[in-house]
Amino acid sequence: MEFIVEKIGMSRTIGVPSVPVTLLKVIETKVCEVREDGKALVAYHSGKKINKAIEGQQKKYDISKEFNRFKTIKVAEGTEAGDLSLAPLGEAKVVKTSLNSKGRGFTGVVKRYGFAGGPDSHGSRFHRAPGSIGMCEWPGRVQPGQKMPGHYGNKLVTVKNEVISFDEENGILVLKGAVPGHKGARGMVRIVK
Repeated sequence: MEFIVEKIGMSRTIGVPSVPVTLLKVIETKVCEVREDGKALVAYHSGKKINKAIEGQQKKYDISKEFNRFKTIKVAEGTEAGDLSLAPLGEAKVVKTSLNSKGRGFTGVVKRYGFAGGPDSHGSRFHRAPGSIGMCEWPGRVQPGQKMPGHYGNKLVTVKNEVISFDEENGILVLKGAVPGHKGARGMVRIVK
């Protein structure tokens, strides 16, 4: 079963030993229609603008204007149209969380791949550059997959986390350890066991 979540931030538990935790807010979701393959079309609130296609979907499924985004997610057996039940999260022990990692823009190989670089002293002429990247006469080209400078981050990353607690009233899920993404990032949580 899957849920749409928003990252609140990180904190820690009070006790010995103290455990780092990530707080996630489970987004209120309405089930529009359940399909035979165990998936359902759901609607949730997003700050984005509404267009005529979204207005048509809202009218078709008779949902309020605040639910302005639609997504297909896996649901539990017996799920019906209406509010998505958060009860399974209360019993969950381990979840897989998928969010986009923080985008770091165009970066060099030292930051992107952890290359050592060269000496910092004057005259070395080899500081943070990648160094040699190809062969000589044969094959006479740079091989595909060569580690080079480029766009770093902003990719979908999935991690497995242990559930510390779940506050069903406020929809706050507390997971042990770190989860990728910035504060306010939205993603998916899937119950593993």
